Amino acid sequence: MYKITVNSQPARAVSFTTDGQPLLNGDPFAWDISRIDERTLHILYQNRSYTAELLELNRTDKTVRLNIGSAIYDIKAKDRFDVLLETMGISSAATVKINDLKAPMPGLIAGISVQPGDVLAPGDTVLVLVAMKMENNLKAPGEGTVKAVRVSPGDRVEKGQVLVEFM
Repeated sequence: MYKITVNSQPARAVSFTTDGQPLLNGDPFAWDISRIDERTLHILYQNRSYTAELLELNRTDKTVRLNIGSAIYDIKAKDRFDVLLETMGISSAATVKINDLKAPMPGLIAGISVQPGDVLAPGDTVLVLVAMKMENNLKAPGEGTVKAVRVSPGDRVEKGQVLVEFM
């Protein structure tokens, strides 16, 4: 079973029968979906035809943003494990998101490996900070997309200064 939230409306329960037919809050949900291309779907529902364009997909957060008939739908899915973790009060424990990368010590920026829009995985090198004649590779502690780089090569930075912001 899944709990699906669309545009911050109350969550709906989605499950499937043994033969794979979807149920919405326990009731049959008859629709037909065909993939047109990588970002476009064709949907038949209640004798009406819809074209859905995939605007954004975040597998980590289990979120989808669709454009259907010039209306935007933000969809968030929670599987049974997400629901169980949420009831235990530890729903955000599965992922680490970065807000910004701060200087761990005073030093000099020797190199920058990222630019705005880059998507980082945990452990990716973000920049090189030279402190006490040693090069320190500062790495991404979690997943994130670079929003802004606040320093340039050759800049002197202080401990705690924001170097890179993430979305």
